[in-house]
Amino acid sequence: MIEDDKELAQLLQTALLEEGIHTSLAYAPLQGLEELQKNSYDALVLDLSLPQMDGLEICRVVKNSLPKLPIIISSARSDMNDKVIGFERGADDYIPKPYLPRELAFRLRGLLKREIKEEKQKVFVCEHEKRIIQKSNKELRLTNAEYEILSYMLSKEGYVISREELLLNIGAIKYESSLKSIDVIIGRIRQKIGDNPKEPCFILPVRGIGYKFVNS
Repeated sequence: MIEDDKELAQLLQTALLEEGIHTSLAYAPLQGLEELQKNSYDALVLDLSLPQMDGLEICRVVKNSLPKLPIIISSARSDMNDKVIGFERGADDYIPKPYLPRELAFRLRGLLKREIKEEKQKVFVCEHEKRIIQKSNKELRLTNAEYEILSYMLSKEGYVISREELLLNIGAIKYESSLKSIDVIIGRIRQKIGDNPKEPCFILPVRGIGYKFVNS
């Protein structure tokens, strides 16, 4: 939990422990970001009005580095724009202050149950150390460029990815390559994963922008 109100944070920590949920506290944004890099957590409860760094920016940073980490925004800010931006930057839930600690525990449990259920339904699994991607427990035979594109899409699952973003982030593709070359490689990946381009299930086209990957 990243929350600069120490009294509230400690109250929530005690109440959540009574509900069987163990919580680590960070009272400053940079401390929280450091903790997230050093340790593994199941979820992040994030305040928005923080010193040093706004919570919405923290949400963006965390989702870029830990895209699968569920985030619940806990904030007294009621501006609809904050809520919209929070969800756009990857937040999974938004709970307005004040609230009862039990409600936070309820939302955390619901969110983690959903994550576990979705994890069980994953079709593709990427082992980064081995540079292997499996579909339904069977290893795919991919070129270097195909692996990098597919693994990047897996890391950005559910987000719209532009062709320009792929050119900038895929080392196996030279930036001087044309956007059309991305579509060619995507076509080859679709063949290898059994994704019908006329009725795609996994790599969905987003007209005028690029693609969105669905791993279920």
